[in-house]
Amino acid sequence: MNALPTRFFATAALFALAGMIWGVQMSATHDHTLAPAHGHLNLLGFVVMAVFGAYYALAPRAAASRIARVHFWLHTAMVIILPFGIARAITGQGEALAQIGSLAAIASMLMFIYVVWRYRAGAGEQIDKAAPLPAE
Repeated sequence: MNALPTRFFATAALFALAGMIWGVQMSATHDHTLAPAHGHLNLLGFVVMAVFGAYYALAPRAAASRIARVHFWLHTAMVIILPFGIARAITGQGEALAQIGSLAAIASMLMFIYVVWRYRAGAGEQIDKAAPLPAE
């Protein structure tokens, strides 16, 4: 498998762990004020990032492209900025980071749409076959 899908999956797992720890902390303190930020971390950091990783695993030509690497770094930066910005907005510390993160989220999805349109998974690609499963 290309290194890019692995990076997407590994980063998604780290964001999932961070989201879980944050959820446990909210539960332990009985303070769910920042639940929207926590939800964005889980959705964009784990779910969407894992979906991107799955696409890139199925589309090795796309995964090998420069735009895919830029996509990884843009999305990773956005996942770090947006939940923090949402938390700041909820606590009355300003909305600028949430706005920047939101624009980065839109840019990341537009970039993904372009990649899907440009490289079309399965369009003449050879995907490395895994070793055959042992006979049962």
